[in-house]
Amino acid sequence: MRKEKVKLTGAEIVVEELKNEGVEVAFGIPGGVLLDLYNVLYGDDTILHILMRHEQCAAHAADGYARVSGNPGVCIATSGPGATNLVTGLANANMDSAPVVALTGQVLTAAIGTNAFQEASTFTITMPVTKHNFMVKRTEDLPKVIHNAFYIANTGRKGVVLVDLPKDVLATRVEVDLHQRETFAGYKPRTKPNKAQIKKAAEALANAERPVILAGGGVISTDAAEELRHLAEFLGAPVVTTLIGKGAIPEDHPFSLGMAGMHGRIYANRVIYECDALLALGTRFSDRLTGWQLDQFAPDAKLIHVDIDAAEINKNIQVDIPIVGDAKLTIADIIKSLEKKKRADMNAGKGKNLSVWVQRIKEMHSACDECIKDVGRTGSSISDRFIKEISAILDDNAIVTTEVGQCQMFAAHYYITKKPRTFISSGGLGTMGFGFPAAIGAKVAAPDRKVLDIAGDGSFLMTCQDLATCVENDIPVVVCIFNNCYLGMVRQWQELFFDKKYSHTCLGRTTDFVKLVEAFGGYGERVEKPEELKDALHNAFASGKPAVIDMIVGWDDKILPMIPPGGGLTGMIGTERCKNI
Repeated sequence: MRKEKVKLTGAEIVVEELKNEGVEVAFGIPGGVLLDLYNVLYGDDTILHILMRHEQCAAHAADGYARVSGNPGVCIATSGPGATNLVTGLANANMDSAPVVALTGQVLTAAIGTNAFQEASTFTITMPVTKHNFMVKRTEDLPKVIHNAFYIANTGRKGVVLVDLPKDVLATRVEVDLHQRETFAGYKPRTKPNKAQIKKAAEALANAERPVILAGGGVISTDAAEELRHLAEFLGAPVVTTLIGKGAIPEDHPFSLGMAGMHGRIYANRVIYECDALLALGTRFSDRLTGWQLDQFAPDAKLIHVDIDAAEINKNIQVDIPIVGDAKLTIADIIKSLEKKKRADMNAGKGKNLSVWVQRIKEMHSACDECIKDVGRTGSSISDRFIKEISAILDDNAIVTTEVGQCQMFAAHYYITKKPRTFISSGGLGTMGFGFPAAIGAKVAAPDRKVLDIAGDGSFLMTCQDLATCVENDIPVVVCIFNNCYLGMVRQWQELFFDKKYSHTCLGRTTDFVKLVEAFGGYGERVEKPEELKDALHNAFASGKPAVIDMIVGWDDKILPMIPPGGGLTGMIGTERCKNI
């Protein structure tokens, strides 16, 4: 029986389709060309609209919401400057493969190209930083477009889809069939891996004497953490992660060696160098992971690369066994193939002893633990100690977001993450100002869990105006500011590589962060010693308000070890505290 058409405005169609896609929250700021849409949202209790104070924050909040919930985040901005303010947030989400749908207002279709008031070519401006874009010129197309926007954003390699909505398209009333499911004939993301490649990968891993697993964000986005742990234990293989993969395996697991790369742990980089088989899952081999001397990246290993995006295969690193597919499905298939081979080997009286490699991994893991335990005793900075305190105070379900810079790398190195989707950071774009609005989105996605943003003073100042959003909407996130009065990471590089010429990196102490948050109606407290942080965090969470803890840290604190510019995995500097295992 043919479904009866209904007559609705474009704005009503958009809202109905959002509801049909399961949207519960949208982060946005209205403007003139979006008044029809916001008129429909008025009084609607199905979709919670959170009024942000800057469009970049709306995009970051949608990003944080998506990473924590696993569902697409939605952000809304008006035409012209509203849409262009989204760009940084959209680029950030897309580079880290977070599913976000952005709705932007546009001038009348007849006015497009005339330089009308608040006109910008949002479609072309954002095309390079999104997975896909739509410019809707017919109201009748809205049901199909909105569905496809969510379908594309949340399938394959997840990412950002933008829908540009001219004012007349939203205002026009037409008869339409709602909830259309027509998809693009040419868009068919491959999720199931090739069986022959799975067999090759399993054989390479089974024959390896020093196997290593590298877990990227794809493991988390496909909810494959349990499969990853099973595979690591079955193989006796250590797991190292990318920044976005942090949390794919509990970092207190005996086979976990933490984050690899430029500011990773020395042992994580060392096992990559020493391995004879590397299984890379859902990672794009960025320069921050591999370093620039690629001959030091798993030089003796059979490289197996699993990624749902075929474009990433052999882009940065040439691999031996490419597998295009969903990380969760691929890991499951590899495990099955390995189990089959193990049974066959046992029946044939064959077997391999990995006890020497497993013992070496356990020693490295123990050395990492000792390094963290030594924080506060020898050769550590006050920043190290603050992160150690945060890690000890927060429960396993707490969600940590980070800003970008030293604070981010201190957190990646020393904060012990035990569950997926609990460590949210800006990886590919390295966006200062990301952590705080991402924390807003995370708290909205998980209102019953503690959410804490690890921030630097420079980074927090870029988006701190959305403290107003938190207070007005009762979103009690906590921000811990590592206040060193500098753009810390830039200063560190200037100290180490530019003869201590600190060019324009000193921020000074012109901001009283306690007074700042209190001016917005939140809770503020300043601490100067790590041992004071426990009570301060208790007070902050107990206040029930958005809170800022201003932590005074050393202006010369450095996050070490690190790979110097142009270096490789074996050339880390600042390794004096690390045991020579």
